[in-house]
Amino acid sequence: MSDWESGNRPGWEQQESSAARPPESAADRKAAAKAEKEASKEWKLVEKLVMSLQAEQRKSRRWGIFFKLLTFAYLIGLLLFIQFPIGGALDSATGDAHTALIEVNGTIAADQPASADNLVGALRRAFEAKSSEAVLLRINSPGGSPVQSGYVYDEIKRLRALHPDKKVYAVIADIGASGAYYIAAAADEIYADKASLVGSIGVISGGFGFTDALGRLGVERRLYTAGENKAFLDPFSPEQESDVAFWQEVLETTHNQFIDQVRKGRGDRLVDDERLFSGLIWSGEQAEGLGLIDGLGSASWVARELVGNDKLVDYSPRQSTLRQLVDQLGVSVGRAVGDMLVQSRYELR
Repeated sequence: MSDWESGNRPGWEQQESSAARPPESAADRKAAAKAEKEASKEWKLVEKLVMSLQAEQRKSRRWGIFFKLLTFAYLIGLLLFIQFPIGGALDSATGDAHTALIEVNGTIAADQPASADNLVGALRRAFEAKSSEAVLLRINSPGGSPVQSGYVYDEIKRLRALHPDKKVYAVIADIGASGAYYIAAAADEIYADKASLVGSIGVISGGFGFTDALGRLGVERRLYTAGENKAFLDPFSPEQESDVAFWQEVLETTHNQFIDQVRKGRGDRLVDDERLFSGLIWSGEQAEGLGLIDGLGSASWVARELVGNDKLVDYSPRQSTLRQLVDQLGVSVGRAVGDMLVQSRYELR
């Protein structure tokens, strides 16, 4: 049906009708302008609010980045402090004359604070310091590895020859036994308290045999080796007399090396007593009578009375705070027990 038939006017007539409408009045135009102005204000307020929110977000992101960087710097600083603690050896930078102090504490072993690497480094710094007048070893150790002790002994002798004007004194606190006494024997003079424990010049090796326990548990030991002695002293295999005899030779050889170094260090100050090298441990008072030490005295007494300078500067390497915390929590104890159960180790004790 066409527009004519439906009664609808064609589009040109509608346009004509629209054009025929009267023009808007001034009041209408004023109202329209006012509405447009108010709408513009609203948009400006919305735009201002959006810009403000964006600014706050940018500021928040900047502060977030700042605090993240600050936290990161703090953690890095804390890690450096734990790994390289301040104090102790830093005092050695002083130019004043002093007595160099080196602590020998705990078990003497490669993975302990009293390792040869740590002690040798401290000894070199102490001897090379122009302001140090003497080197004092303050010992509180039950001993440990004969290899580590031997390294330190040899280094003391070498440094002593390079610096003949600097004497080495060893002072034993609670205990200076076995490998610890091995180290002390390299000093020019040794002192201790009357109740200190000194000596124990011997070698010990121990382990466990689990053969019967495995049998009771119904466990069969299967061991495959290339080399007839590769399973030497295996704790899960029956003990062989030939293995025990051979190992005893090793212990005797190490013991003789120990005795030889003590004799070289102490010389004719040792009395002729067969018990000296039997592994017995003596009080400081007894040790003085046997020639194992030169007298009774503390570290401060030695520095004041013998060296003539009671200012002690500690050159000892510092154990990290983290390692101390781990040790206090008992991890080192558990590791030591595991070593005793699984391994057969020999030590100077």
